[in-house]
Amino acid sequence: MTVKTDVSRFQIHDELTAPDESAPLIKTIQATGGAVTKFVGVLAGAPAVLRAYTRMRSELRGGVLPRATRVRIALAVAEYREDGYSIAQHAKTARSAGLGLDEVSRARSFTSNDPKEAALLAYLHGALEANGHPPLHLHEEAREIGWSDEELLEAVAHLAMNEFQSLIAGAAELPQDQATPRVLPSAA
Repeated sequence: MTVKTDVSRFQIHDELTAPDESAPLIKTIQATGGAVTKFVGVLAGAPAVLRAYTRMRSELRGGVLPRATRVRIALAVAEYREDGYSIAQHAKTARSAGLGLDEVSRARSFTSNDPKEAALLAYLHGALEANGHPPLHLHEEAREIGWSDEELLEAVAHLAMNEFQSLIAGAAELPQDQATPRVLPSAA
Protein backbone atom coordinates (compact mmCIF):
# COMPACT_ATOMS: atom_id res chain seq x y z
CA MET A 1 0.00 0.00 0.00
CA THR A 2 1.23 3.51 -0.70
CA VAL A 3 2.70 4.93 2.49
CA LYS A 4 0.77 7.96 3.69
CA THR A 5 3.19 10.78 4.27
CA ASP A 6 2.79 14.46 5.02
CA VAL A 7 4.94 15.39 2.05
CA SER A 8 5.80 13.95 -1.31
CA ARG A 9 9.29 12.81 -2.29
CA PHE A 10 9.01 15.33 -5.14
CA GLN A 11 8.01 18.94 -4.86
CA ILE A 12 4.30 19.47 -5.40
CA HIS A 13 4.10 22.57 -7.57
CA ASP A 14 1.38 25.12 -8.08
CA GLU A 15 1.19 27.95 -10.62
CA LEU A 16 3.63 30.01 -8.54
CA THR A 17 6.35 27.40 -8.01
CA ALA A 18 6.11 25.41 -11.25
CA PRO A 19 8.84 25.68 -13.87
CA ASP A 20 8.05 28.29 -16.53
CA GLU A 21 7.00 25.64 -19.06
CA SER A 22 4.53 23.99 -16.63
CA ALA A 23 2.87 27.10 -15.20
CA PRO A 24 0.67 27.78 -18.27
CA LEU A 25 -0.65 24.20 -18.18
CA ILE A 26 -1.51 24.51 -14.51
CA LYS A 27 -3.27 27.82 -15.15
CA THR A 28 -5.21 26.23 -18.02
CA ILE A 29 -6.30 23.33 -15.81
CA GLN A 30 -7.52 25.80 -13.19
CA ALA A 31 -9.23 28.05 -15.75
CA THR A 32 -11.25 25.15 -17.16
CA GLY A 33 -12.48 24.19 -13.70
CA GLY A 34 -10.10 21.30 -13.22
CA ALA A 35 -8.43 20.53 -9.93
CA VAL A 36 -4.68 20.77 -9.69
CA THR A 37 -4.19 17.60 -7.70
CA LYS A 38 -0.99 16.66 -5.94
CA PHE A 39 -0.33 14.27 -8.83
CA VAL A 40 -0.48 17.12 -11.37
CA GLY A 41 1.61 19.25 -9.01
CA VAL A 42 4.33 16.60 -9.00
CA LEU A 43 4.22 16.21 -12.80
CA ALA A 44 4.67 19.97 -13.12
CA GLY A 45 8.25 19.47 -11.97
CA ALA A 46 8.95 17.89 -15.37
CA PRO A 47 7.21 19.99 -18.06
CA ALA A 48 7.57 17.38 -20.80
CA VAL A 49 5.96 14.76 -18.57
CA LEU A 50 3.11 17.08 -17.62
CA ARG A 51 2.51 17.93 -21.30
CA ALA A 52 2.54 14.27 -22.32
CA TYR A 53 0.15 13.23 -19.55
CA THR A 54 -2.31 16.07 -20.12
CA ARG A 55 -2.34 15.48 -23.88
CA MET A 56 -2.92 11.75 -23.53
CA ARG A 57 -5.62 12.26 -20.92
CA SER A 58 -7.34 14.92 -23.01
CA GLU A 59 -7.32 12.79 -26.16
CA LEU A 60 -8.61 9.71 -24.34
CA ARG A 61 -11.41 11.67 -22.67
CA GLY A 62 -12.60 12.51 -26.19
CA GLY A 63 -12.56 8.86 -27.20
CA VAL A 64 -15.39 6.37 -27.56
CA LEU A 65 -15.30 4.73 -24.13
CA PRO A 66 -18.01 5.86 -21.71
CA ARG A 67 -16.85 7.74 -18.62
CA ALA A 68 -18.02 4.96 -16.29
CA THR A 69 -15.89 2.44 -18.21
CA ARG A 70 -12.85 4.70 -17.98
CA VAL A 71 -13.36 5.07 -14.24
CA ARG A 72 -13.71 1.30 -13.78
CA ILE A 73 -10.37 0.81 -15.55
CA ALA A 74 -8.73 3.47 -13.38
CA LEU A 75 -10.05 1.89 -10.18
CA ALA A 76 -8.94 -1.58 -11.23
CA VAL A 77 -5.40 -0.47 -12.04
CA ALA A 78 -5.04 1.57 -8.86
CA GLU A 79 -6.14 -1.40 -6.77
CA TYR A 80 -3.87 -3.76 -8.71
CA ARG A 81 -0.93 -1.44 -8.01
CA GLU A 82 -2.01 -0.92 -4.38
CA ASP A 83 -2.04 2.81 -5.06
CA GLY A 84 -4.08 4.36 -2.25
CA TYR A 85 -3.71 7.88 -3.63
CA SER A 86 -5.23 6.96 -7.01
CA ILE A 87 -7.89 4.69 -5.48
CA ALA A 88 -9.17 7.65 -3.45
CA GLN A 89 -9.09 9.98 -6.48
CA HIS A 90 -10.90 7.53 -8.76
CA ALA A 91 -13.47 6.52 -6.12
CA LYS A 92 -14.45 10.17 -5.84
CA THR A 93 -14.78 10.41 -9.63
CA ALA A 94 -16.73 7.13 -9.78
CA ARG A 95 -19.63 8.56 -7.83
CA SER A 96 -20.02 11.44 -10.29
CA ALA A 97 -19.79 8.94 -13.18
CA GLY A 98 -22.84 7.14 -11.79
CA LEU A 99 -21.14 4.13 -10.20
CA GLY A 100 -22.57 2.95 -6.90
CA LEU A 101 -20.44 1.68 -4.04
CA ASP A 102 -20.98 -1.96 -5.04
CA GLU A 103 -19.85 -1.27 -8.60
CA VAL A 104 -16.81 0.67 -7.35
CA SER A 105 -15.87 -2.32 -5.23
CA ARG A 106 -16.36 -4.71 -8.15
CA ALA A 107 -14.29 -2.52 -10.47
CA ARG A 108 -11.42 -2.58 -7.99
CA SER A 109 -11.44 -6.36 -8.46
CA PHE A 110 -11.55 -6.20 -12.29
CA THR A 111 -15.19 -7.14 -12.49
CA SER A 112 -18.61 -5.56 -12.93
CA ASN A 113 -22.25 -6.41 -12.55
CA ASP A 114 -22.57 -5.53 -16.26
CA PRO A 115 -21.40 -8.57 -18.32
CA LYS A 116 -19.97 -6.39 -21.09
CA GLU A 117 -17.94 -4.29 -18.63
CA ALA A 118 -16.83 -7.47 -16.82
CA ALA A 119 -15.49 -8.95 -20.08
CA LEU A 120 -13.47 -5.81 -20.79
CA LEU A 121 -12.04 -5.70 -17.27
CA ALA A 122 -11.13 -9.41 -17.45
CA TYR A 123 -9.32 -8.72 -20.74
CA LEU A 124 -7.38 -5.84 -19.17
CA HIS A 125 -6.58 -7.87 -16.07
CA GLY A 126 -5.24 -10.56 -18.36
CA ALA A 127 -3.07 -7.96 -20.09
CA LEU A 128 -1.60 -6.85 -16.75
CA GLU A 129 -1.05 -10.37 -15.49
CA ALA A 130 0.60 -11.47 -18.75
CA ASN A 131 2.80 -8.38 -19.17
CA GLY A 132 0.82 -7.01 -22.09
CA HIS A 133 -0.14 -10.32 -23.70
CA PRO A 134 -3.70 -11.09 -22.63
CA PRO A 135 -4.84 -14.63 -23.35
CA LEU A 136 -6.52 -14.93 -26.74
CA HIS A 137 -9.73 -16.26 -25.22
CA LEU A 138 -10.17 -13.04 -23.20
CA HIS A 139 -9.72 -10.98 -26.37
CA GLU A 140 -12.27 -13.13 -28.18
CA GLU A 141 -14.74 -12.94 -25.28
CA ALA A 142 -14.48 -9.15 -25.21
CA ARG A 143 -15.08 -8.99 -28.97
CA GLU A 144 -18.00 -11.45 -28.84
CA ILE A 145 -19.80 -9.45 -26.16
CA GLY A 146 -19.61 -6.32 -28.29
CA TRP A 147 -16.34 -4.43 -27.72
CA SER A 148 -14.90 -3.09 -30.98
CA ASP A 149 -11.22 -2.93 -31.86
CA GLU A 150 -11.30 0.83 -31.29
CA GLU A 151 -12.79 0.38 -27.82
CA LEU A 152 -10.31 -2.35 -26.89
CA LEU A 153 -7.36 -0.26 -28.04
CA GLU A 154 -8.63 2.73 -26.08
CA ALA A 155 -9.12 0.53 -23.03
CA VAL A 156 -5.49 -0.64 -23.26
CA ALA A 157 -4.42 3.00 -23.56
CA HIS A 158 -6.39 3.84 -20.41
CA LEU A 159 -4.75 0.88 -18.72
CA ALA A 160 -1.33 2.27 -19.64
CA MET A 161 -2.19 5.82 -18.58
CA ASN A 162 -3.41 4.61 -15.19
CA GLU A 163 -0.34 2.41 -14.77
CA PHE A 164 1.71 5.56 -15.36
CA GLN A 165 -0.28 7.47 -12.75
CA SER A 166 0.19 4.70 -10.19
CA LEU A 167 3.92 4.52 -10.89
CA ILE A 168 4.31 8.27 -10.36
CA ALA A 169 2.08 8.28 -7.27
CA GLY A 170 4.11 5.42 -5.79
CA ALA A 171 7.47 6.95 -6.62
CA ALA A 172 6.35 10.24 -5.11
CA GLU A 173 4.64 8.61 -2.11
CA LEU A 174 1.85 11.10 -2.67
CA PRO A 175 -0.23 11.98 0.35
CA GLN A 176 -3.98 11.96 -0.26
CA ASP A 177 -5.55 15.25 -1.30
CA GLN A 178 -7.63 17.16 1.24
CA ALA A 179 -11.29 16.19 1.54
CA THR A 180 -10.74 12.85 -0.19
CA PRO A 181 -13.44 10.45 1.00
CA ARG A 182 -12.59 7.16 2.59
CA VAL A 183 -13.28 4.22 0.31
CA LEU A 184 -14.52 0.77 1.07
CA PRO A 185 -12.07 -2.13 0.91
CA SER A 186 -12.03 -4.02 -2.36
CA ALA A 187 -14.19 -7.12 -2.69
CA ALA A 188 -11.95 -10.15 -3.02
